[in-house]
Amino acid sequence: MKLRKMFGVSGAALLIGTTAYIPATAKTTETPQLVTSQTTIDQYYSPAAGKVGASLKSALHDIIDDHTQISYDAVWTALKETDQDPNNTNNVIELYTQKSISKSSNGGNVGQWNREHVWAKSHGDFGTTMGPGTDLHHLKPEDVQVNSARGNLDFDNGGTKYSGCDCYKDGDSWQPPAKVRGDIARMIFYMAVRYEGGTEIDLEGADTVNNGSQPLHGKMSTLKQWHAQDPVDAFELRRNDVIYEKYQHNRNPFIDHPEYVSAIWGQ
Repeated sequence: MKLRKMFGVSGAALLIGTTAYIPATAKTTETPQLVTSQTTIDQYYSPAAGKVGASLKSALHDIIDDHTQISYDAVWTALKETDQDPNNTNNVIELYTQKSISKSSNGGNVGQWNREHVWAKSHGDFGTTMGPGTDLHHLKPEDVQVNSARGNLDFDNGGTKYSGCDCYKDGDSWQPPAKVRGDIARMIFYMAVRYEGGTEIDLEGADTVNNGSQPLHGKMSTLKQWHAQDPVDAFELRRNDVIYEKYQHNRNPFIDHPEYVSAIWGQ
């Protein structure tokens, strides 16, 4: 599935290294993007061709497993690029609030943004160690107070409206805004494939909530629904490219190939 054909970008492409740098025209609000070629992406996933179920999951793990790990401090710098506001290059977009906020307004104080672990770091107790604790494919900018309100809750529908964003929460789950539900699902799916045990932690998706410190995250049935209801968009595609080209040199397969979700976990 070649999703890039869904997102037209005007302007001539100037090749810089292995990426195409596409300037925005005066008629568009989007900023120039890094675009990994479809040929490169096809070659990247070629070992997974024709596989389904556990075989596909294993093949994808082998493809994305070997990547550059960055420090937790370096995450600050990376997020300023991966989550840059397409309409204001001085800002980033927060995950849950969807607010545009200055890149320099990062830290731990009220009104600032910090580093949200979408796969809650207590689910497996990996903290901020290099690897799962610093993996950009599930780290996003978020308002300090909203990040705290989400805490380590699993993802599911329902709850009471939370005042800080278009979110709902109860004692064991968090429902983010509709615009980013698919993004969040694809981050959880990535983590469940990338971290498969051996010398690293084994993370798995679960069809439960209230998973505590177990290396599980849910709720998978809800996340699969969110994945279908909120398809991949241009912001996710660009983010995947930036992480691949400039930082970790691996990709989130479920952004490039949404059909892999049902091929591994069913409908």
